[in-house]
Amino acid sequence: MDVFENDGLRLAFLDEGDPAAPAVLLIHGFASSMRVNWIEPGWVQTLAGAGYRVLAFDHRGHGGSDKPREPAAYTPEKMAGDAHALLARRSVERAALFGYSMGARVAAFAALETPEPFPALVFGGLGDGLVRGVGDWDPIAAALLADSLDDVTHERGRMFRAFADRTRSDRRALAACITTSRRELSPADVGRIAQPTLIGVGTKDDIAGSATELAAMMPNATAFAISGRDHMLAVGDRAFKAEVLRFLANSYVR
Repeated sequence: MDVFENDGLRLAFLDEGDPAAPAVLLIHGFASSMRVNWIEPGWVQTLAGAGYRVLAFDHRGHGGSDKPREPAAYTPEKMAGDAHALLARRSVERAALFGYSMGARVAAFAALETPEPFPALVFGGLGDGLVRGVGDWDPIAAALLADSLDDVTHERGRMFRAFADRTRSDRRALAACITTSRRELSPADVGRIAQPTLIGVGTKDDIAGSATELAAMMPNATAFAISGRDHMLAVGDRAFKAEVLRFLANSYVR
């Protein structure tokens, strides 16, 4: 496993494809990993096959990366700092950012902090929830800390607890992460994201919020409806893959 260090943490990453090709940095969602969001659904293969250099990493608290259990370790700024650090370690000056769900939130914070390295953005699984919030996540934290899935009655809490159990995640680290990572941006904030942006949300996604309403807040964004997909299944959708490839070909200045 390849690792880089940032903020005193060791973080797992991958770097595939032609090193001289335009780069795309993939940022996975909450309770997931680069394997679950990007390798197994075929994104790494799809993007590398289309001629891109593909980078991804496991968030702190996730996958093969270190797992601090203090909520202060998981602010959006610190998690965005990990993305910047990986690009610096790999000597990548420019990359399209593609984040899914929590990863889209982290991508938005990274793009706001330093827009120059990121000429194009893809937000998957997150619409106007980036601004208006994505519901009450305290029950998810409680579900993650429960002794057993059998003790969890909250529907969304059960979904994330079962997912965490299936992926053998550090549930205490995830509970810390969800406490501080979900901070919203304001409409004025997202209005300053000027890069070409594709926003893809499943038509059955009850978490992300509206892609159309978020796109309307931004000066250069386009919404894409991922037909028939919920929050968990939209990330690997074939139509979404085709739309992302079209978007990058048209918007990513090489």
